[in-house]
Amino acid sequence: MAGKQATYSLPFLEELIARLDDPQGKPLERKQLAAGLRQLLQELKQAKDFDFREIGDHLYDGIYIADGDGKTLYVNKAYTRITGIRPEEVVNRYVEECEKDGLYKNAVTPTVIKDKKQVNAMGESSRNGIKMLITGNPIFDEAGNVKKVVVIDREITDLLAMQAELEASQQKMQAVEQDKNKNKLEIEHLRSLHLNKNLIGRSPEIQQITKMIHQVTDLDITVLITGETGSGKEVVANEICMNSPRKSGPFIKVNCAAIPTNLLEAELFGYDKGAYTGAAAAGKLGMFELADKGTILLDEIGEMPLELQSKLLRVIQHKEIIRVGGRKPIKLDVRILSATNGDLRELVRQGRFREDLFYRLNVFPIHIPPLRLRVADIELLTNHFLGVYNSKYGKQTSIESPGIEILKRYLWPGNIRELQNIIERLVIVSDQSTMISAEQIGKLLDIDPYYTELLNQELGLKEIVENVEKKTLEKVLALCGSTRKAAKILKIDQSTVVKKAKRLGITIK
Repeated sequence: MAGKQATYSLPFLEELIARLDDPQGKPLERKQLAAGLRQLLQELKQAKDFDFREIGDHLYDGIYIADGDGKTLYVNKAYTRITGIRPEEVVNRYVEECEKDGLYKNAVTPTVIKDKKQVNAMGESSRNGIKMLITGNPIFDEAGNVKKVVVIDREITDLLAMQAELEASQQKMQAVEQDKNKNKLEIEHLRSLHLNKNLIGRSPEIQQITKMIHQVTDLDITVLITGETGSGKEVVANEICMNSPRKSGPFIKVNCAAIPTNLLEAELFGYDKGAYTGAAAAGKLGMFELADKGTILLDEIGEMPLELQSKLLRVIQHKEIIRVGGRKPIKLDVRILSATNGDLRELVRQGRFREDLFYRLNVFPIHIPPLRLRVADIELLTNHFLGVYNSKYGKQTSIESPGIEILKRYLWPGNIRELQNIIERLVIVSDQSTMISAEQIGKLLDIDPYYTELLNQELGLKEIVENVEKKTLEKVLALCGSTRKAAKILKIDQSTVVKKAKRLGITIK
């Protein structure tokens, strides 16, 4: 309608101006003049109703309008809100002036006038630091010259913050996905090592442990695995996990003694955004959350600080955790296995371990005897490790019988882990296809040079064993200080120790 009214009033104004300019012109009739002026007044009222300035002040984006020479004509309220620049600072001033005064930096208006095309740029207000997406558009006259430049300033500070938060969330999701993939790879690695088969050993002790593992794998209860360092506690935990209904889920292992006390809580239970100075902005998942729908092994559980033991008790009782700095409980479905080389009962007596937590963890205890009490397993384990490291290093080594006897008589303070390391070193230092001698083993185990003397004397196996037995008994007696303690370590009667010492010529002090 506005267009039709304009087509009516413009010819009227042109004709009126022409007659006024021409003294000889015919004057308009009174009635015709009144009708034309009335129509013009109506159009002026409608133009006021559709005043672009009023409309512009209600837009969210900033609007800046300049003429074809770069002189500022208008800015809306949003422009002032975004840039911090008031209208009186720029209106009726040229862009070049404003740039010199530091109001603008890299303004797009001069480029729009010069290139006669749309210009897009990123900008930042020098007043308040707000970041903007700036778009400048030319408006042309009939001759194709730029008569106006309209610039739109769109605030993107919030968008950038949202983008940063989105990227942080994506990174967090990627981290979780990577952890899940890591857990799957770990499980596959365990399968490749045949850890889901029976434990290596034929001693009565290992057979009993294997039976206990089969009893507990399908029961979703806590298991406490005890034994000396290197005795195979982690292998037993692997056996339980790999034969349980949770075998396809994550298997997370945490060494409570290896993580500093001030970091252990955050590692186990995670933390929320801004939990403490230096914490990751997006927070962090804890080991328990990573183990959800799977199994977690808390190794060296006796080293856990008392203040964390109460939180672990809550996890066992309520199957939920609360992150550091968080308030909302997070429900979990996790099976807990724990292991220690210490005496938890003694720690409870000393007040260093919660009694209620001990009973919660000790629902199904499995104790692994040290290797020195499982002599029947030593040769089997030795041959197993020989096969592993011969394959790894491309060799075909073997150990002579006296060497096996030395390995059987050695006390193995480091247990299976020490035996594994010794066999690997023997394979590494040996030639391609060689028979590893008892002398080599004696040197590597730092045993007295009497072994070399035995070999030089060309004694039979019986004599060698007797000499090894004598030296072993002498060492154990010197170490223990009494026949009773020596008998306990050697797993024989005290009377047998006394008889053997007398037969072998050992003086008991």
